[in-house]
Amino acid sequence: MKKIAIIATLIISTGVVFVGCKDKRDPGRAYMPDMAYSRGYESYAERDSAIFTMDPNDASHKIFYNNLPPAGTMKRGELFPYPLAFDSNNYKISGQVQNPIVGDLPGKELEEAGRLYNINCGICHGDKGAANGPLSAKIGAIANLTQPKYIEMADGTMFYSITYGLNNMGSYASQLTREQRWKVIKYIRTLQPKTGATAPAVADSATAK
Repeated sequence: MKKIAIIATLIISTGVVFVGCKDKRDPGRAYMPDMAYSRGYESYAERDSAIFTMDPNDASHKIFYNNLPPAGTMKRGELFPYPLAFDSNNYKISGQVQNPIVGDLPGKELEEAGRLYNINCGICHGDKGAANGPLSAKIGAIANLTQPKYIEMADGTMFYSITYGLNNMGSYASQLTREQRWKVIKYIRTLQPKTGATAPAVADSATAK
């Protein structure tokens, strides 16, 4: 009887080993799968098209999910949402929106704003804002930010253009946070001549970039 019990134990143990460890990449059967695998939906996980849809017209038949944050929400640490939508009339009044960053940027923050400017803007506008970046000749109609038109342009209007894009320039809202956009504008102001100074004699054929 004792031998039968030992043999039965060995057989069961061997079976468990083969079933549970048949593949090094497969963890085998999970005793409590709800604890091992989250039922929460992961944003970048592959979606089952039979269950999820990105078409709002099909939302009544499937789960609608388009990877975008809910309207009116903002991430932690972000500035309040920009109040103006993309619209020609809003562009005209965009100068009324004040830069929430008051005063000059301290050294480290100004240095970081300059780095962001050179990465995202300098390739066209040039490192000094004089419309002589590496791509300026190929694209054309690049704004010379040192000219009076842009010196007098309100921060809010610059922010509108960076956020939505205008003419040859596309939107940079996905590359720069709202705070970074306002800080880049602060940096641009440091490239511009002070009132009464003479701007570099570079032709400016842009209308609003």
